Amino acid sequence: MRTRGVRTRMRAGVAPRVPASRPLPLARARRPTRGRMGDCLAASASGPAPASGITLLTFDVDGTLIRAVGDSANKLHKDAFAHAMRVVFDLDTNIDVIKHHGSTDQLVLADVLRHHGVDETRVWEAMPRMMREMVEYFESHEEDASLGLELLPGVERLLEALSKRKDVIVCLVTGNLEPVARGKMRQLGVWRYFTPPPASTRAEIPFLGGFGSDHTQRDELVRLARDRVLRAFDLKDNKALEAFETNARVLRDCVHFGDTPNDVKAAAASGAVAFAVTTGVFSKQELEAHFEGLEPERCVVFDGLEDTQAVLEACGLK
Repeated sequence: MRTRGVRTRMRAGVAPRVPASRPLPLARARRPTRGRMGDCLAASASGPAPASGITLLTFDVDGTLIRAVGDSANKLHKDAFAHAMRVVFDLDTNIDVIKHHGSTDQLVLADVLRHHGVDETRVWEAMPRMMREMVEYFESHEEDASLGLELLPGVERLLEALSKRKDVIVCLVTGNLEPVARGKMRQLGVWRYFTPPPASTRAEIPFLGGFGSDHTQRDELVRLARDRVLRAFDLKDNKALEAFETNARVLRDCVHFGDTPNDVKAAAASGAVAFAVTTGVFSKQELEAHFEGLEPERCVVFDGLEDTQAVLEACGLK
């Protein structure tokens, strides 16, 4: 069930850039009775229209691809947070003392420490060390990364289908630190479906996507993922394409999948299509409340990712 929306390596605390200008709206749906969002690959009517192009699909992790289950829900990730705060601040606490859905790992650490009265300056001075402690703890226990986690219905089937296509690049955009996100995906058996950077650029760009170790704000993570893809694959952004560049390899659009209002806002601020799912803690109405100001064709809500064909159609992928 989906409904179209109403119109509605580790650096701590980096200041966000000015949001990119909004791209042209997508083509209208050909089958509105099924709520299709439109053709995500449509080129600008006023500019060049290459015969082919690439769509970047970025996926949030927790609540979008996976869910926490049981008494050990997301245990290793939570234990890594607790370990870092215990080692650096001698503080015995956990992240559940705050509301953290839709946040990024650096902001979660900062909010927990703020909750306990730690001075803001001390928090950010210690952030690089806390991230290192989190990563070292997580990687030393990575075999337990899937404990208390499971893939959401349809996720593996969708990722496998996308991995076989030549017109998409698939990567993560998540608040998780990069090694944490990668470890979860690897232990749950789906890391192989995400697009690796070309071997020729791997020294400069070892992984694609955007992560909580890169920045505190999600819209910056979507932008960073787009920038890494453009550089790694030597693509031209469709919005910056010049009229004479008719043979350029083009990144035609970006679709960001997420389960929180922050994901919707990040997609909107970075010029991506907002593909929201209600598989987290937020309802359809709560997600749609953040569609205001978006073109109707650039925002959509699904109840989940079980229907692979419907998801592909919603992204304009035939």
